[in-house]
Amino acid sequence: MDARGGHHRDEEEEAAAAPLLAGAAPLGYSGHRRSHAGDLHVLSAAFLFVFSAYCAAQNLESSVNTEGDLGTVSMGILYTSFTLFSVAASPVVTWLGSKRALVVGTSGYVLFILANLVPTWYTMVPASLYLGFTASIIWVGQGTYLTSAALSHARDNNLPEGQTLGNFNGEFWGMFASTQVIGNLISLALLRDGKDGGSVTGKSLLFVVFLGCMIVGIILMCLLSKRDEKGNNAPTHSSFGAMMKYIVAPLKDRRMILIIPLIAYSGLQQAFVWAVFTKNIVTPVLGISGVGGAMAIYGAADVVCSLVAGRLTSGLHSATSIVSVGAILQAVVLFWLLLFYSPMGGLLGAAIPLFIGALWGVGDGVLNTQLSALLGLLFEDVKEAAFAQWRVWQSGAIAVIFFLSPNITLQAMLILMAIALIISFGSFLLLTLVVEKPSTTRSNQFQSGANFTAHLLHQCYQQPKQHTLYARAIRNQKEMKYLSVDVQHNTPLSAICFSDFFAELK
Repeated sequence: MDARGGHHRDEEEEAAAAPLLAGAAPLGYSGHRRSHAGDLHVLSAAFLFVFSAYCAAQNLESSVNTEGDLGTVSMGILYTSFTLFSVAASPVVTWLGSKRALVVGTSGYVLFILANLVPTWYTMVPASLYLGFTASIIWVGQGTYLTSAALSHARDNNLPEGQTLGNFNGEFWGMFASTQVIGNLISLALLRDGKDGGSVTGKSLLFVVFLGCMIVGIILMCLLSKRDEKGNNAPTHSSFGAMMKYIVAPLKDRRMILIIPLIAYSGLQQAFVWAVFTKNIVTPVLGISGVGGAMAIYGAADVVCSLVAGRLTSGLHSATSIVSVGAILQAVVLFWLLLFYSPMGGLLGAAIPLFIGALWGVGDGVLNTQLSALLGLLFEDVKEAAFAQWRVWQSGAIAVIFFLSPNITLQAMLILMAIALIISFGSFLLLTLVVEKPSTTRSNQFQSGANFTAHLLHQCYQQPKQHTLYARAIRNQKEMKYLSVDVQHNTPLSAICFSDFFAELK
């Protein structure tokens, strides 16, 4: 008996068990609730302002900074830097925390916009190198923060994790895709009379407006709630070897190996739009001033597809169907460009690049929402490392396109893209088979496992003094998931049994 008296102890144990009896999450319950959906809205708005400026500037690099291919080479340097720093981005985000990583990461985008006000080799190259570092930080932080918010929202509201991840990613990527619409419409308005990228005054005004967007984005980043996950998932690294072991841990998982080709293709298809589509397909027909309009349509299709795909995502089955639609659309575009396309004049000729951009935007919206949701779902325990792998392979693929595009023909680039699409989609289909096989086995075992757990919990209720024995039996049988279901919906355990039972399970 406790020194404070048995009745006092019973009252405390009943209070501790109350959230469980009410149907709340039985393990890891916390009475403090955050507005996870509110954090999602703020995060999405912050990225909207930052990347409306950056994406529009990126789309123009290969067209306006043409001296010595300064724009294209700078983007290649940027994404090479992004690739290298992404390897170590995961522990940096762990150390900083996802919110601080988002704020620090924005600084590189500000410097890049400032460099474009005076575009020379001495400003663009250092700015691109630094942006590569901060981009690796911001994107790993974004994936970690968004996944944490989605999973917390699902647990707090007893919602399916897969569907919640899909909804959160759908909203974020839909908002992010709209950056292509907003930023490029600004570009189209300010450079509408330009024949070689616009006058100096027009370009300077454009990048000043972009700088203002960046400042608003940083302010919104600072308003995010802090999410400290160091005690939950993020390990501490006592040595460089331990840090590297954590970074490469996802590569030991065959699921990651099978999803990497699709990650790499997502980077290839994005860079194809930025470096090849705008320069070789849009500019010859619509001129540089038409790049903004074409990319705005691409972004609008991306927005709609991201929102719809996010809402339809509920797990691996739905992701497979959605990715299949996006892959087929992009395959049709690639083979049509390779076999039948030639620039034409007139209204039809002007409409074709816009139509291509819309189809390509659908594929991009699919890949972004599904990759983000799948990584969060499949690698919840090491999500910082998983999202770092995403950025390593994606940014590496983007760098390849920026360095190759000035040196190979459009036909060769289309063949490369088609081969990459076939390999990546085949690997993704294999991933679905690998994941579905064990889950099918588990589903066949679920009923017997649930019945076994319910029996033990009933025995615990009938014989409270034997709670230790029953708790160990469940723990040894690894039936914790069944325990969670039964506790919430079926089993009327006493407060004393709850308190001692879960203490034994810890």
